[in-house]
Amino acid sequence: MKIAHIVSTYPPYYGGMGNAAFQMAGGLVHLGHDVVVYTPDRYEPKEIRPAHEPSAPVHSKKLKTTIATVQRIAPAFLYGNAAVMPKVKKELDVFDVVHLHYPFFGTANTVRKWKEQNPDKPLVITYHMDTRGTGWKGLFFSYYARYWMPKILDVADGILASSFDFIAASQAASLLRERPSSWKELPFGVDIERFQPREKPQRLFQELAFDPAAPVVLFVGGMDRAHYFKGIMVLLKALFLLKKNNTPVQTIFVGEGDLREEYMLEARGLGLEKDVQFVGAVDDADLPSYYTLADLLVLPSINTGEAFGMVLLEAMASGVPVLASDLPGVRTVAEKGGLTFPPGNVEELAKQMQAYFSDAVDRDEWKKRARFVAETTYAWPRIIQSLDAYYQELVERKTV
Repeated sequence: MKIAHIVSTYPPYYGGMGNAAFQMAGGLVHLGHDVVVYTPDRYEPKEIRPAHEPSAPVHSKKLKTTIATVQRIAPAFLYGNAAVMPKVKKELDVFDVVHLHYPFFGTANTVRKWKEQNPDKPLVITYHMDTRGTGWKGLFFSYYARYWMPKILDVADGILASSFDFIAASQAASLLRERPSSWKELPFGVDIERFQPREKPQRLFQELAFDPAAPVVLFVGGMDRAHYFKGIMVLLKALFLLKKNNTPVQTIFVGEGDLREEYMLEARGLGLEKDVQFVGAVDDADLPSYYTLADLLVLPSINTGEAFGMVLLEAMASGVPVLASDLPGVRTVAEKGGLTFPPGNVEELAKQMQAYFSDAVDRDEWKKRARFVAETTYAWPRIIQSLDAYYQELVERKTV
């Protein structure tokens, strides 16, 4: 089949939505499908080279030649992760299935209009996350969720959700109740070959000036304003409490964005400059090593802007237990391979980290459990097979 994926962000931009589309596209190509990914052309060389290796090859060139065809379209309008790409409408008629990754402000409505003109073409929409904010952005997001989001989802032949636990508490909850037959639960997956338990890389201990005998906490995620909900400030304050309680913890923050400097200033203000390392974006080849170095991954997101948490799967596949906010969707993953805490609760986060690193916890058993869950539930080939079967089902419905 010819399959189009339309997504607002895509590697080398680090974010769960783009990485999910990236893995889906690659998996479908492996099954023999012809896949094209449409995404805004928004990158400059400085944004796609690892911070520690400025002369590294441009990642996007690798993607274009090894995974699927990537069409980076110059948008008519671009603001943050929103983009208007009217040109994409002319491209879609040749595809057997069109798959939109929502939210995609600007282009989602273009796809809706295309679908209204092509009712016989299957349209799949993955509802990745709610859109929430403060100030004028919050007002806009609220209006969009009430008025435009139902219109966009209503034209879909099938809507995918990473978990119904999340959707039942999301801005799309009423649509799930009204059209339950249109929805399918399909979690995201993880590459269990790329991410797997390995010996801790001693070179990273040296590069980071970390003590190999002290526990390592890891955070991986975007640090731009679109990912404000990641809760990095919550984690920093919890680390401050651990330090006050004389609990030696070293923390790595992997990710890039315009809020990174603000987070670094907060860390210095809390007296954590010797205990944390903000390493920026890391090369794809190096990312598994950072997981391997960690003893615990923390995902402290503060609201349903976080719907799943693919970094949880990457950690679990690496044999690293996780500690995540008790948010709808996120908890369905975290509770299988780790622990949860109330969103935004600094004291409880610090308490749970301290308890996990105590002598009373069998951390080796936690690590084995995390890997087992990743292998048996979330391996990408299993997820891609289900997605492929769903596409086939929708195409067959249209041909009857």
